[in-house]
Amino acid sequence: MVSAGLEILGLSLCVIGSLLVMVSCGLPMWKVTAFIEANIVVAQTIWDGLWMSCVVQSTGQMQCKVHDSVLALSHDLQAARALTIISSVMGVLGLMVVIAGAQCTNCIRAEYVKARVVNSGGVIYIISGLFILVPLCWMANNIISDFYNPQVPASKKREIGAALYIGWAASALLLIGGALLCCSCPSSGNSGYSVKYSPTKRATQNGDYDKRNYV
Repeated sequence: MVSAGLEILGLSLCVIGSLLVMVSCGLPMWKVTAFIEANIVVAQTIWDGLWMSCVVQSTGQMQCKVHDSVLALSHDLQAARALTIISSVMGVLGLMVVIAGAQCTNCIRAEYVKARVVNSGGVIYIISGLFILVPLCWMANNIISDFYNPQVPASKKREIGAALYIGWAASALLLIGGALLCCSCPSSGNSGYSVKYSPTKRATQNGDYDKRNYV
């Protein structure tokens, strides 16, 4: 029961983490306009994402433009695109692997094999969490470096957007859930010792036991 509870908890965390990875991948708020100096009230806010850039006017209108060329993007955006897609695909793959080896399914009969399959799914989720963590930290480092760089003009400086925080939460859920799946290893029902029972002694017609029973 404890192992089944760990599987359910770990799988729930990993599924939520994978969904958050997909949300973070699609949101355009990886970089947002930095409100610095005395210019607090601005006419527009700029959002930069993996797939598009959006401009939000003070009136509430928003216009988005998809990135025309992948090669024209910065290296951190190119890497973030690739790694977030790989992380999302690995999340789906890990879900299928864990469901195939879960105790509540009958896809695999042997308990030992099922436990190893679930552990493999946990490893996949941990790798998925690391894949989404790398571009997040890389992007955050570049944003912070540019923000404190005096050579970068104020109009070009950006702040960390909501998509990065969602991605960090997703990475934490994937790492924790994957660790729980790796720890869920049910004890084998076979103790390794086989009990052999000797046949019962049969009595003869006169009531005495057969001599062969004593040999």
